[in-house]
Amino acid sequence: MHANDIDLDSCAREPIHVPGSVQPHGALLVLDPTDFRILQVSANVADIAGADARTIATVLSPQLAAWKASGAAPARLVAEGYALDVAVHRHDGRVIVELERAASETIDDPLARLTAFAQQMAGNIELEDALSAAARLIVRLSNFDRALVYRFDPDWNGHVVAEAGNGALPSYLDLRFPAGDIPAQARDLYRLNPLRLIPNADYRPVPLHALDEEGLAPVDMTFTQIRSVSPVHLEYMRNMGTLSSMSISILIDGRLWGLVACHSSKPHIVPVRVRDACNFIVQSLAMQIGASSRAQTAAIGVELGRLHAKLLASMADADRWDEGLANAPDTLLALTRASGAAILSQNGFSRVGDVPDEDDVRRLTQWLSENGFAADIYATDCLAAAGFDDSSVAETACGIIACRISESDDNWLVWFRPEVIRTVTWGGDPHKVVQESGRIHPRKSFEAWRESVRERSAPWHEAEIGAAHDLRASIVEIVLKKAEQLARLAADLQKSNKELEAFSYSISHDLRAPFRHIVGFSQLLTEREKNLDERSRHYLQMISDSALAAGELVDDLLTFSHLGRATLASGKVDMNKLVEEVRLGLAEETRDRTIEWRIGDLPMARGDGALLRQVWHNMIENAVKYTRPREVARIDISGEHVEGGLLYRVRDNGVGFDMAYQAKLFGVFQRLQRSEDFEGTGIGLALIKRIVERHGGSVDATGAVDGGACFTFFLPVLTEE
Repeated sequence: MHANDIDLDSCAREPIHVPGSVQPHGALLVLDPTDFRILQVSANVADIAGADARTIATVLSPQLAAWKASGAAPARLVAEGYALDVAVHRHDGRVIVELERAASETIDDPLARLTAFAQQMAGNIELEDALSAAARLIVRLSNFDRALVYRFDPDWNGHVVAEAGNGALPSYLDLRFPAGDIPAQARDLYRLNPLRLIPNADYRPVPLHALDEEGLAPVDMTFTQIRSVSPVHLEYMRNMGTLSSMSISILIDGRLWGLVACHSSKPHIVPVRVRDACNFIVQSLAMQIGASSRAQTAAIGVELGRLHAKLLASMADADRWDEGLANAPDTLLALTRASGAAILSQNGFSRVGDVPDEDDVRRLTQWLSENGFAADIYATDCLAAAGFDDSSVAETACGIIACRISESDDNWLVWFRPEVIRTVTWGGDPHKVVQESGRIHPRKSFEAWRESVRERSAPWHEAEIGAAHDLRASIVEIVLKKAEQLARLAADLQKSNKELEAFSYSISHDLRAPFRHIVGFSQLLTEREKNLDERSRHYLQMISDSALAAGELVDDLLTFSHLGRATLASGKVDMNKLVEEVRLGLAEETRDRTIEWRIGDLPMARGDGALLRQVWHNMIENAVKYTRPREVARIDISGEHVEGGLLYRVRDNGVGFDMAYQAKLFGVFQRLQRSEDFEGTGIGLALIKRIVERHGGSVDATGAVDGGACFTFFLPVLTEE
């Protein structure tokens, strides 16, 4: 650890939440929560309130009792007969009452401005404009010289992203400030207590006095606005040329996103009502920031979900997950907006895009394993800062997202981003720490200081990291599922082996051999009989061709039989997800067509997800195929709970079929349309029927010539094993 790090750690451990004193613009009463007896009191109560502490406590006693009975949430009270603003809250087993003088001057009602601002935030406003609008309005309401919107980065450095002011103080717009300017415990207080006012950085702290031994314990002022602040911070303000400040936290989903920091070059008090109005502005701004962030994340998530589905389809079409990913290189990189990706599996090493050498990648994954970064997923935009300081990979691998797929086989999927050299402008040298007489002092210079930042990639968006996590989960599921299928097949193989052997022998011996004989003898007869006329030779050729076709038919039937006898897995199946995957998989085929998709909410089923996906694929592919003559194709997909199970439908406005031949639809190699008009082998519907029946269900179809068709399949509700 560097000496500067040690100094900053010492500063961060300062007990700023228990200062033992308050700022002189307010006074404090610390009461027992049971009987409101005074435990501690600041020395300036009489100066602020115009009466002693016991008198004020007596005046407030009825309201305190009512406040306690209401649930004891933070509240504002009225001290009858006294020009005071009174705030009360309960914390750490004490009731804390804050007193401030009520503003004597007339303050313009800020309601109209706040209403206009809220309407502006509710409109279609860009985030940058919203930040600037908030800063301008806070300056107008509070009369501070300057208001900064200060955003924290992932390392807690600050960046001034918006600013407004009257020119009395220098502009800090777009400057960055190091994390040490606001230590961790100060940030924690900003998160818990969002508003803090310092009217005069040259104030003298007003100490608290205990009235008896019971009140000697230090008072935790985490939620107290008038608490005295760290001397280091007051020195920091003076070095900055500001004698008064107000900070309001910007919280997004409970996390500290940034601050609105207000400054004046001279002492400046802000009345309570104005502070509340400024706090309202910041909370409205926080909602706008949160909404903008969630909308951006959602938009990215939709696109990443589409890419995820394409990768799943690619893996489904391949024999192995790693082969499937390598077959979709552009999609794999687009999922995380990476420049390269490496796939390590028991089958070898695959690379996509700009990737370090295989030896370097394996050294990296070994380092990840040895340093505990391999539990699930690891992401960084600075490998060097994380500890992997290897200049040989810096050009292509400054940032990574690494997913460990399997510990036993050491399978990895790693995305890479290259170095992005950036010039950052700081408000003073962030590396300079002043230390005198054994304690750290804040820096004195806030002039622009430029630094070239190296060894960092573009940062990863949380949605990209989430997409990588989801893909890893899908890969793990595929790997485990295939392993389970192999285990079940191995267990069943011995039982079914004799039956399969007998079946195969019957097919090959009783059917295939005679067909070969027919082909052979017809050819021999053709060669032997030289005097046959052309018609006879034509007949022999037809016999030979028919025998060959029959042999191919037997081969297809054998394949179909094997498929139908495969082990059936059982699990929950999201039919909405399967339909969307199939539809996305047909995107290329439907690219230049106009298709109106109407897809309802499909109930969850239970069964073999891979086989049920085949059912949906064949049904939807048929609907797409047989609506090809339509200028506008309509395909409706729906599902519902019916007695005893689930019923799913695929309806189209295609060429349809004659119901007189409905019984032939699901037969093996049965076709109701000419092969010259529509491609296919005629086995698709038969395969649907076989899969659905293996699940204990049934299939059906209705249609009319040139009037479309509706195919349905029923699945019983199966209980979990």
